[in-house]
Order: sequence, then structure tokens, then C-alpha cells
Amino acid sequence: MTSDGAGDGASDGGRTLLTGWFSLVDGEVTAGDVLALDRVRHVLDEAGMRYDVAWSPRFEPRGRAIDDIRPEDYGLLVFVCGPVHGPRIAELHERFAHCRRVAVGVSAIDRGDPALTGFHEVLARDGTSGQPTRDLSLRAPRGAATPVVGVLLTSGQREYGDARLHDVVAASVRDWLAGKDCAPVVLESRLDSRDGLLCGTAEQFQSVVERLDAVVTDRLHGLVLALRGGVPAIAIDPVRGGAKVSAQARACRWPALVPGERVDARRLDVWLTWCLDRGRVAARRRRDELIGAPDRADELVAALRAPDAGGMSSAAPGVGS
Repeated sequence: MTSDGAGDGASDGGRTLLTGWFSLVDGEVTAGDVLALDRVRHVLDEAGMRYDVAWSPRFEPRGRAIDDIRPEDYGLLVFVCGPVHGPRIAELHERFAHCRRVAVGVSAIDRGDPALTGFHEVLARDGTSGQPTRDLSLRAPRGAATPVVGVLLTSGQREYGDARLHDVVAASVRDWLAGKDCAPVVLESRLDSRDGLLCGTAEQFQSVVERLDAVVTDRLHGLVLALRGGVPAIAIDPVRGGAKVSAQARACRWPALVPGERVDARRLDVWLTWCLDRGRVAARRRRDELIGAPDRADELVAALRAPDAGGMSSAAPGVGS
């Protein structure tokens, strides 16, 4: 079968082509657009209509690129979701002039725009004289939930000089996550009470972390705050030879540690699988053990009261990082 949908074809005997901003090379693909598309696909499947979907090659290189599609293969063109305006949509009317063209679940911006007037029928969600209708994405089939993975990386720490592997680690993590079925959440641990897009308190940041299924981080506090919340973390040490991230993983007896020199998709895959399975229990156990352990506060008090000895000692566990 060469189509994305099965059935006996559209009422006029031709195949249906589903398009949207997700089809245009210079367009964008949003989650809402794709869910609206899924709703339309479900309706067409139920109706027994055959269809193909045109995808932007930037988003789905293996899909049908609209510039490579033969218009004569289709009798019906459907434009799904988003605002209907501009020359790129108007071009569809010219290229698929022989097709019946329908826009569904769209916003009508300018009623005189050729992009809009070129459709034979418009089932708009807003922008017309009628009452607004609910967006198609509300009724899209619901797929399985995916793990939510927090990503906390740093591009700083210049103090490590030539031993820095931060750029390599960041690129490796980014490329690896692009192929994973998970929802990445980019974290920023820097606090700023004046910026509404950043956490203003440590408690706010901790609340975000505790709602995650796992964390991938090359930061010491990315590891520590994940464990503090009972969330499994993949700790990557971005310093050649190992530095504070490795030291903290040892101090917390946390196994999911990857040296920056050895970071690759295979190792990250192994640890993510572990984090989402046995790592959940391990992280909660470590949280209870670490928080319940003596923090040796008496050593801190003694150090503060002692005369200056002019030397340096190791920080007591639980006292500092």
C-alpha cells in the first residue's frame, strides 16, 4: 500500500493529500498541528478514505516532500490547522488547481487573502462571522506517554582550561536525545527572581526536578538535586580525567556516571534504560539514605571556631560541595 491511510478513496475517486504548515519547507511543525493532523487522519480512516501526508523534509526526511509530489495523483487537497495566509499557501492553489481544496481547523486572518479565498470550503476554528469552534487537537487519538527527561548542561567552567570537554558532551547529548522517544525538558539552575522564565527560588527549581522521570546532566548540582528529589540521573563528567561530578558521584555512591572522554549513544542508552527501570528505586533509596545520614555538622562548627591553621581539608559530607 502506498498511501498513509487505507480505504476505497475519496468520493470523487481520487486520493486525498493532507497538508499544513508541517508540509512547507519554510514552515514550522508544532505539537498542536501534528495532533490536529492525527485527528483528521483518524476521521479519514474511519470513513475509509485513502490519503497521503506531505511532510517538510526538514522535519521528516523519510516522508513525502510536497515539492516532489505529483499533483495529478490527487483529487482532494486538505490543509490542516494553523493560520491561513501568505504566498506559500496561495501557491498550493495554483499547483493543485485541479483538486478540490478544503481547509479545516484553521484561523482565518484576512478574508481577502488569496491563500484563504482559494479554498473551495473552509472549516475555520476562528476568524469568520460564525462562532469559534474547538481546535482539532482536542480530539486527537491519545498515544502512549513517554518518559520526561530533564537536561541540565553547562557551557561554562572555564577554570578547567584544556581539560574541558563541555562542547563534546553537549553535542553528544543533543544528538543522542534526537533519536530517543522521550520528552526532553531543558533545565536552567540559575535563579533570577526578576526573570519570569527562570526559577526564582531553589524550591521552585527542586519542584521541577521532582516531576521528571530522569535527568541527564554534566553539572554537580544536576546530579545532587536529582538524587535529593529521588530522581535517577545520568551524570556526565565534562572534564578530562574526571573532576567534581565524578567526585560527587562517588561520594553519593551513584553508579550512573559517564566520563566525558567516553560519552557515546551506547553508554547513554544503557544508563537511560537503567534509570527508567531499576534506577527509579535506586534513586529513592539513595535519597532516603543521603538525607537521613549524619551530616557531621559538628565538624563544621569546629572548623568555624578553630583558629586559622592556614591549610585546606576536605569538606565534610553533607556540609558543602
